[in-house]
Amino acid sequence: MSFKSYIICTSPRSGSTLLCGLLRDTGVAGDPQSLFHRPSLDAWLQSFGLARDDFDSPLSALRAAFDHAIHTGRGQTDIFGLRLQRHSFSYFTQQLAQLYPDPPSDLTRLQAAFGPTLFIHLTREDKLSQAVSRVMAEQTGLWHRHADGTELERLAPPKPPQYDATAIAGHLRDLQQMDLDWQAWFKTQGITPLRLSYDTLSNNPQGCVAQILQALGQDPDIASQLCPPTARLSNSINRDWIRRFQADHGGL
Repeated sequence: MSFKSYIICTSPRSGSTLLCGLLRDTGVAGDPQSLFHRPSLDAWLQSFGLARDDFDSPLSALRAAFDHAIHTGRGQTDIFGLRLQRHSFSYFTQQLAQLYPDPPSDLTRLQAAFGPTLFIHLTREDKLSQAVSRVMAEQTGLWHRHADGTELERLAPPKPPQYDATAIAGHLRDLQQMDLDWQAWFKTQGITPLRLSYDTLSNNPQGCVAQILQALGQDPDIASQLCPPTARLSNSINRDWIRRFQADHGGL
């Protein structure tokens, strides 16, 4: 099959920002982003400089949001890339069903919207580290750094982190459920995704990108020239919180 698009199915703090940046930098695999991140049509429109009042019906507005997303996700290439986080997935598929009411499944509606699609399931096996990373980002406001250490994404003013076992436990449960939900959806839709892990991506980013390029019918050798565009945020505080949580929860 010749794929026209790919979707990175993932959860927060999985390494997806690193993967999206690497794929963008290939110059042949679109510009994958969380184009439907917030479960709100108004938020989608706003991100493209649009508003509902610009259109004569909600369906027209929805179609415009998808058209703009496809244009953005392609970048200057022929392949559309998209990152989907599980927390907004239900709303996304509901809107997709409004736009494409005739196809009988999520998969066929996605193919109607984006063409033949490669699905990539990016997971982080160490869910406790993932949960700690998410709590740390929420508390400090810093979500990502450039490879040179400068800030890439900050969502709140700087604030010192404070250990919060309840928040960690809550995110741990949520992240575990997100993986289960993705697995169940793949099974229901008859999808066999390309599976990647956070650890593999961290240790061999070029190899992971080469694998995706190969699946997309692109030259995998392009990946050998790539440099990771982001830097890890984890530090001794993360490690201390993990040890502390494990001690408080019987070695979990």
